[in-house]
Amino acid sequence: MDHEAAIEYAKKYLEDLLSFFGVNVEVEASVTDDVIELAVPSTEANSILIGRNAETLRSLQYAVSTTLRNQNAALVRVNIDIADYKRQRAEKVAEKARGWIESVRKTGDSFVGNLNAADRRVVHQVAKEYEDIETFSEGEGRDRRIIIAQKSS
Repeated sequence: MDHEAAIEYAKKYLEDLLSFFGVNVEVEASVTDDVIELAVPSTEANSILIGRNAETLRSLQYAVSTTLRNQNAALVRVNIDIADYKRQRAEKVAEKARGWIESVRKTGDSFVGNLNAADRRVVHQVAKEYEDIETFSEGEGRDRRIIIAQKSS
């Protein structure tokens, strides 16, 4: 399955999954860095589709990605955003990250945070804006943590 077919397949598959929740909407699809981006507009079912700690959202993403993999699609990485939840969350995490970085700069003490992979990625991106700050992740699986520290001279 080529790129275009994979995008169309992912879009249709997600629309079919959403219909099981009684949500009949048009999903927007695009590609960024070989990741299929699927945007679901806001509906009255947002909280159900996102779920507690975005677990339902991650499960939908996993289901679409796994199905693409099983179809030997050219693109298998999928990012689903429902009602701009992920974009808004990323903005909040970026704001917190800037605060953590300022604290590290002020005190010289490293910051250790227990964040999920998506939130850690946002912090790493924000840290690139600061020449005197470095970030790295340690640990495995759910015990993985992000460390924000001052660069040593």
